[in-house]
Amino acid sequence: MNNLDLLTAITVFVLSVLVGIEVISKVPATLHTPLMSGSNSVHGIVVIGAMLIAAESHTWLGYVLAFVAMVFGAMNVVGGYVVTDRMLEMFKARPATEKTVADTLEKAEV
Repeated sequence: MNNLDLLTAITVFVLSVLVGIEVISKVPATLHTPLMSGSNSVHGIVVIGAMLIAAESHTWLGYVLAFVAMVFGAMNVVGGYVVTDRMLEMFKARPATEKTVADTLEKAEV
């Protein structure tokens, strides 16, 4: 990799970080969790990119960076599904317990 390729890669990385920060900062807090959990499958691209890095790497540093990227990407994907599951649990109706039904019938009789 020559200096121009390295400079181009660093430039793309820095610009993508800045664009990501700008986009995420404009999302209201009430929409942040649904938006992130809804686009969770997109985070799998990080894992695929890390696999490509590992396949192209020929040094121990490349393997370590690819491994770290795969771990963080996998944590991101799994965490997104956990957040989505917890969010969906909030919208499920709670089953009526026997005590609640008995209390309701008791109040109706009075």
